[in-house]
Amino acid sequence: MFKNWNWDAVGIGASLACAIHCALLPLFFSSLPLLGINILHNIQFELGMILLSFAIGAYSLYHGYKKHHHSFKPIILFSIGIALMLSRMLFRSWDLFLLFPAAFFIIVAHINNHNSCRMHNHAHADDCDH
Repeated sequence: MFKNWNWDAVGIGASLACAIHCALLPLFFSSLPLLGINILHNIQFELGMILLSFAIGAYSLYHGYKKHHHSFKPIILFSIGIALMLSRMLFRSWDLFLLFPAAFFIIVAHINNHNSCRMHNHAHADDCDH
């Protein structure tokens, strides 16, 4: 069932959901700490979202690389995006300045992978396993 999914679309959706969460949640729930509820800047939740995004993206990009286009460009773009996402957790004062470029690189990597897969459809190389 999961083999027929468009993993690039799932990756783009997860990246967009993460960006929306990070951008809009503080606006809507800024009063929650007054109630003793700490959902903003929850390290475990943020790390979980980054790991989920990484898992989906890595699977999608590996599949596209191995079975279709053999291009490192989407992998490099995705790696930059994930590195920026992880650096957000270290540099809290630069949170919003790192968030949007990180989401941008991850989304562009998935779009590039999707377009490359559609353009090449199937490319055999020396390391092709089928």
